Amino acid sequence: MDRLIFSEAQIEFRNQFRKWVEKEVAPFHPQWEEDKQVPKAIWRRAGELGFLCPQTSEAYGGLGLDYMYNAIVVEELCRVGASGFAMSLHSDIVAPYIESFGSEALKQKYLPKSVTGECILAIAMTEPNTGSDLAAIRTTAIADGDDYVLNGNKTFITNGQICDAVLVAAKTNPDESHSGISLFMVDAGTKGFTKGRVLKKMGMHAQDTSEMHFEDCRIPKSQLLGDEGSGFYYLMEKLQQERLVVVLGAVAGAEAAVNLTVEYCKDRKAFGKPISKFQNTQFKLVEMATQVEVARHFVDRLLVSHVKGENVIKETCMAKFWTTDMLSSVVAECVQLHGGYGYMMEYPIAKAYLDAPVQRIYAGTNEIMKVIVAKQMGL
Repeated sequence: MDRLIFSEAQIEFRNQFRKWVEKEVAPFHPQWEEDKQVPKAIWRRAGELGFLCPQTSEAYGGLGLDYMYNAIVVEELCRVGASGFAMSLHSDIVAPYIESFGSEALKQKYLPKSVTGECILAIAMTEPNTGSDLAAIRTTAIADGDDYVLNGNKTFITNGQICDAVLVAAKTNPDESHSGISLFMVDAGTKGFTKGRVLKKMGMHAQDTSEMHFEDCRIPKSQLLGDEGSGFYYLMEKLQQERLVVVLGAVAGAEAAVNLTVEYCKDRKAFGKPISKFQNTQFKLVEMATQVEVARHFVDRLLVSHVKGENVIKETCMAKFWTTDMLSSVVAECVQLHGGYGYMMEYPIAKAYLDAPVQRIYAGTNEIMKVIVAKQMGL
């Protein structure tokens, strides 16, 4: 079914990005999985072609486009299983914080190079003892003269090794809860800031998820993003888009898994005929295709609303837990339909199976999503 929400210009952008992904990303992703990292050169190539930060204002080197273009990037990377190339974290999550809340000096410092891929961005919120409970972070940023002094540890940081700058959430007032949190931009190479080990994960092996450590790390006060003590509220303001990134990826990933499995079932024979001719196989494929189609319509509506600037926090949280649960269920069923070959890493469905579970965890666990929806319902 045609997705009428996209304009001709957006469809052409999708075609161009898809061709590039199929030529310069998908064929090399298995090697990046082995290397546990996406090379910086491909980031610069994406920037050269105008695929990074399309939303960023032209004043800072971007194209000034709406979020539909970012959504296309998310979907096309997920379509080929390129889970290591964290363009959406860079373009859709971190760069908007800088553009929305940063001083003019910070915008000029980071955004043009983020658009070109010269500056790869990361965000450091999660800590070893805090996940969804952001107010409980222990990393501190204490004012000292013209500087802040950062101390603390972060973990599960995507782009953790290759990043050139990281947005850090820290407590400027350790005695306060939500109102004690502030956001800072910290450059790689800053004295006292060290990148820790690359974490060994179940899936998403090409994504350099890392630890970060700050020990008496001095940064100028000019690196503060927005107002001191407003960090938590800035984060809450941007979470709708962050969760939409996950939702878009979950639906695109589920659709890709179903398509792979349909083709496999047409080719694979058992008892003298393709397994797609068995009624049980047909029923399973139809059920999964229906789930994807239902999710697609819901998510497309949310995407349009988000681009219009509407508040769809409740619906986005609903979509986040439902689509990521659906993704995990679908890829598990697809593995089953592949039989023994579904357990082999040479088949893309095995990688999809390993990449899926984390979708239910990051950007707020699915349990937290239900808590938020319950509050929105007045429960």
